[in-house]
This record gives sequence, C-alpha cells and structure tokens, in this order.
Amino acid sequence: MTAIPLLNTISPARSKKLSVAVIGAGAFGGWTALHLLRRGAQVTLVDAWGPGNSRASSGGETRVIRGTYGTDGIYTRMVARSLALWKENEARWNRRLYHKTGALWMVSGQDDQYEKESLRSLKDAGLEFEELSSREAAKRYPQINFDGVKWAIYEKDAGYLTARRACELVMEAFIKEGGSFRLASARRGPLEGGEMQSIELSDGSRLLADQYVFACGPWLGKLFPDVIGNLIAATRQEVFFFGVPAGETRFQEDRMPVWIDHGEKFIYGIPGNEWRGFKVADDTRGDPFDPTDGERTPSADGIKAARKYLAFRFPALKDAPLVESRVCQYENSPDHNFIIDRHPGAKNVLLVGGGSGHGFKHGPAVGERAADVVQGKPPDPFFTLSRFHK
Repeated sequence: MTAIPLLNTISPARSKKLSVAVIGAGAFGGWTALHLLRRGAQVTLVDAWGPGNSRASSGGETRVIRGTYGTDGIYTRMVARSLALWKENEARWNRRLYHKTGALWMVSGQDDQYEKESLRSLKDAGLEFEELSSREAAKRYPQINFDGVKWAIYEKDAGYLTARRACELVMEAFIKEGGSFRLASARRGPLEGGEMQSIELSDGSRLLADQYVFACGPWLGKLFPDVIGNLIAATRQEVFFFGVPAGETRFQEDRMPVWIDHGEKFIYGIPGNEWRGFKVADDTRGDPFDPTDGERTPSADGIKAARKYLAFRFPALKDAPLVESRVCQYENSPDHNFIIDRHPGAKNVLLVGGGSGHGFKHGPAVGERAADVVQGKPPDPFFTLSRFHK
C-alpha cells in the first residue's frame, strides 16, 4: 500500500493482523466492527456524531424484531440468526436489549398472500408462531379493536429491541475488547490500482487500513455518488408515543405484544417501551429528508393521523396525550433490500446500507455477513449492486 506523506496520518501498527476501518457506528457498522474484532482483525470504528445519535437511522428508543417477511426467506433466516446473536450478547454484557413480547401481525388488507407466504419461511427458520382467527385474537387481546382484521399471525419469540442503547453497548464492548473509536466524519480517499489508499477525517488526519467498510446509512450516496448516488434515498418518518391512563396495565408490554397492522397502510407499534409510552408509527415512506440539517419537529397532520388510528384500533386510548415524538429517517434502497457489496472500482472497500426501515433488527447478522466479505467470502448476490443494473 502506498504511504501518504503526511505528518497527520494514522497508520495501524506493523503486525500480521488485518487492519480495517469501519465508517458508521450504527446497527450495521457497529456490529461489523465487533465481529471483525472478535475474529482477530485490528479495527478502527469512525462516526461523526457517535453511536445511536439523534441523526442516525439507528437512533431512537425502540425497534421491532419479527420474522414475517413474505417470500423473502433470507430475511426470516437472518432474523432467526440475529435473534440468537442478540440473546448471546445480551447475556455476555448482562444488559437487557431484547424484550420478548411476541408480535401480532394483523391481516387487514384485501390481499393476504404476503402473510400466507410468510408461514412457510417462519417454519423453515424455526421461529415459533400461531395462526389466529380474528375472533381468537380478539378474545386474547380485548384491548384491541379487530374490526377489518381477517386473521393474524402471532410470533412467539418476536418483540422489541432498545435501539440507541444497543448501539452504545455494541461500541462499549468493541472498545473494551480492544477496538479503537474515532469521533469524526470521514471522506473517501483516492483510488489507485483498484484499491482505496486512505480515508480523510474531519480533524485533518488520514486513516490507513487494509480494508474499508462504509456503513454510513443515508450519507452513503453522498460519499459514493458514482456508485451509490440515488440508490440510497432518505425519507422523513414520524414516530409517536402516547400516554396511557394512570394505573392502566392493559397496554403494557407484559399484557400485549408488539403489533403490526398490514392493510391499506402498514402501521405498527410497541406497548410499554420501558415506560416511555405506547408507540405508534406509519411505515409509509415520507417526504425526502436531509438527515444532517433537517428539522425534526413532527407535523400536525402526522399527529392527527396517529390519533385517528389510535382511536379506531385501541379505543381506550382515544384521548391519550402525546407524551413524546420523534422524527427520524429511513435510508431506502429502490427495492428496500440491503446493499452488502464491494465497490466495483476498489476491491478493499465494502459498501453496507439500504436498511430501508427494517434493518435494525438484522444488525448482528448483517455485521456477520459483512465481516465474511471483508475476510474474502463472495457477497450474497441478493445484496449486490448488480441487481440494479440488470
């Protein structure tokens, strides 16, 4: 590798270890860095604002983990693998991240083919589930209005994850186990001989490594406009937390599951949220959004729509006050599938992104796959960039 004649260049110590720089400390980057470190690599993790920060797609309080994915059996298998890794590391760190509430997937649309196709994938992945009629579901969860619901899937091992806290703990473990963290923004370096030679950090230094992993969420397209560009698009998403009546237990996480209402829209929510409130969010893609400078104030229309839905599906919460809200973003790929692929002009650069609103739960499995590619395994064609150029 060509040395860069700068006094402010950070180069890994001379050793036989593979040196890797991972840019982005969110769910994808943090887990990739931790997997590589545990496999013996020398790893530096870089993030502009820190793990789980308020601008990050992996920020915020909670995320759903569930395996219902239609015909996309690859995601259901990744959920099963991620679930095992979440549990394993939760035990290792003696910190709770995974809340096993179960997940109730309500089929309220005209077409239920997606759900029917999910049943085989769930079974093949070893994820336990039940099929419930709307009458059975209503008997089990009387606090929910099942009008318009045809039937439901109840996933027993599903639930939710504490997002911001998980990002922090992954980095904390990474540092304790010998990794290095830099709080800085990064710019891609020059490409020579089919490789990237270095990356430039916002403090004026340059970081040299054998391999580079860019897991920068919605900023990936700006760093690589020629390769990613508009293949990653950020959209504005609103999340609301409503306060249940004092002493009310029916809407806590020990009394009802995470829920997904798949009908004309895809609306989901999480009860309890470790006492933060009853979470409601619409998965419909919002307007284009600037994740760096965009204002994160919820809209009056968004609050109104959330209240209307809450009054219909959870009548006892009709007048519940809004106790917290959040504006975040999805970083979408055109087909909403992840990108895990080598840069076509740099064999030592791996691009990881396209979480598309469902990526957080998969963080441990994505990191494992990314680490495999860094260590020489070919990327899975399902996640490669070539799918956009057919």
